[in-house]
Amino acid sequence: MRLRATVAAVSGALALSALVVPAAQAADGSSAHRTDLAKVLVQHAASGRAGVAAAPAEGDLDVTFSNFKIAKAIKVGTTNKVSVRVRYTLTHGADVKIDSDNFFSVPLIYHGSSTTPDNAAGGDEPGICVVTSATTADCKGTIVLNPRETDRDMRLRNTQAGTWHGAGIAIDMDSEKEIVQVDGLGTTLVQRNSTLTVNAAPEPVKKGKTLTVTGKLSRANWEDHKYHGYTGQSVKLQFRKKGSSTYTTLKTVKSDSTGALKTTVKATADGYYRFSFAGTTTTPAVSAAGDFVDVK
Repeated sequence: MRLRATVAAVSGALALSALVVPAAQAADGSSAHRTDLAKVLVQHAASGRAGVAAAPAEGDLDVTFSNFKIAKAIKVGTTNKVSVRVRYTLTHGADVKIDSDNFFSVPLIYHGSSTTPDNAAGGDEPGICVVTSATTADCKGTIVLNPRETDRDMRLRNTQAGTWHGAGIAIDMDSEKEIVQVDGLGTTLVQRNSTLTVNAAPEPVKKGKTLTVTGKLSRANWEDHKYHGYTGQSVKLQFRKKGSSTYTTLKTVKSDSTGALKTTVKATADGYYRFSFAGTTTTPAVSAAGDFVDVK
């Protein structure tokens, strides 16, 4: 399917001409205006106001996207912006001048369906394309996810963790044709970043005595910008003997209602204890740094 939006719908009350610099001034200032318009396009996609057509309508820009490549998973915490590189192939009609200052493409990812997306993320700049033939170009761009986003339509919500879909937008200001957006170009997981701690006590301990191993599994909350315990999750307790490079799983425990972990084992040899979480679609895998225990 092709998710399509007209220039008028995207720009709303904004005059499109205010976002475009005349060709004579392109060398001095077009970059900022191209960036502004790129942001408007992504905000429009995030708002869910775009419609869907099974095929391009007459007069649509003759452009399509393929070979959309992005990281399999993107971890987003509570504070820092996360930037992810995207590569894609742009195929266009021979009459489309992609090297014009008034043509650009924007890669983005969106959450939800293509007809009613509830969020979208793109880059701060349009994609950069290198011509490979008269009708194709290899392009790269950046997707930026900001857990502190102030725009309401683009603010991350906890329910949006999981699968997001790839899409691309192209616009040619010179042609006065409609903007083209192609959706369903691939998927990535946008995940709430996770943390995991461990502590084995007492230290040192006599051989054969009981060790109590505690820890906590937490993940980012995008709505209050804090880390909270991830409850009811299976976490492995693992041991690596001193001098070895391999961890062995001793048992599996579940995090409680606060994300806390607690279990006991018999001390057998000097080595490192850690908790290890395999991850879910909404939360990345994480392993605690090993806690060394000296066995006397």
